[in-house]
Amino acid sequence: QVQLVESGGGLVQAGGSLNLSCAASGRTFSIYAMGWFRQAPGKEREFVAAISWYTRTTYYADSVKDRFTISRDNAKNTVYLQMNSLKPEDTAVYFCAARSSTPIALRPGASREEVYDSWGQGTQVTVSS
Repeated sequence: QVQLVESGGGLVQAGGSLNLSCAASGRTFSIYAMGWFRQAPGKEREFVAAISWYTRTTYYADSVKDRFTISRDNAKNTVYLQMNSLKPEDTAVYFCAARSSTPIALRPGASREEVYDSWGQGTQVTVSS
């Protein structure tokens, strides 16, 4: 089992930046991919970005491409989501997730919630206009 803890959320003005972190513990050697998802009030949870744990291959939702960057530090068992040029519509609870059962191809599998085995508790991001 992998445990995940997100941090770094907060309140920021439109155009600003935030850097989210997701620290993994437990059976981290079994991780194949990690992803970020978000859920805005009254909406379904949606895919944001994913990264292969070993190859650093990345995959982004069109809505965040060129503004967000996902990266990972294997030595720290941590995945980051650098969010720039934030918009009010980016306001949501952001969740990280880990896939640790079997390898998957990032596209399009990593955009589906059901492929992930472990989830964090989420961190709130609020972007004011």
